[in-house]
Amino acid sequence: MLTHPAFTIWLARIEHALDSVLPEAERTPTRLHAAMRHAVLSGGKRLRPLLVYAAGAIHHADEQALDAGAVAVELIHAYSLVHDDLPAMDDDALRRGIPTVHIAFDEATAILAGDALQALAFECLARAPAGADVRVKLLHTLAVAAGSAGMCGGQALDLEATGQQQPISALQRMHRAKTGALIQGSVRIGALIGGASPDNLTQLDAYANALGLAFQIRDDLLDIEGNSAQLGKTAGKDAAQNKSTFPSVLGITASRQQLDVLAAEMQSALSGSANG
Repeated sequence: MLTHPAFTIWLARIEHALDSVLPEAERTPTRLHAAMRHAVLSGGKRLRPLLVYAAGAIHHADEQALDAGAVAVELIHAYSLVHDDLPAMDDDALRRGIPTVHIAFDEATAILAGDALQALAFECLARAPAGADVRVKLLHTLAVAAGSAGMCGGQALDLEATGQQQPISALQRMHRAKTGALIQGSVRIGALIGGASPDNLTQLDAYANALGLAFQIRDDLLDIEGNSAQLGKTAGKDAAQNKSTFPSVLGITASRQQLDVLAAEMQSALSGSANG
């Protein structure tokens, strides 16, 4: 999917859009704005905004309208990383190959930068060039994905489980919220902007649900097999903190087999969406 020629165009769009929407570093309060830009413009896969564009493209959405959704989900993702890296959470010093925000600036600035990025995400959606009814659906989708039923709730479950091994059902539940909810929300936001039917949304939700778990399994495998230079973050943190991961619960071979199962589920869901 990530090799599709359109992704090169979309990557350029999202970088330009993010740079445009973020306050200039020279604008007061300068330290806060510099921290926000540090958090967002330091690279990354941009998976979530790419999913917005891809889901929208399936339904022939206007790309300018998709920009707001793509920016919003990436800002939420960036805010979550800033807060996840704090000493009270994962206590990490490296993100995307550079110092985390609280290391490059300070903890208080990092907290405020995350808060401001979250607020900016909703501001972008509120100003999206779409009908009022669509904007309400977009705001609701992002709020659910980012809240206690989604990303924040998943992070809470992750913190509670630190130092103990979870059964596979609990691990899946945690990651469907922590990682999968925003991925699913990204796909849904793109589809909503494109005017997807309820049946299409159901099929795309199934696709995104499988993708979210697959993404997390792959990330868990990379944490074991990669190094900090390759990952852009500290390798081996999960094992060091005795966190449950798919490889630690299922084993590496079974985790890879699960990736194949999820890939088949994604393909099936996309076929159903195309037929719908």
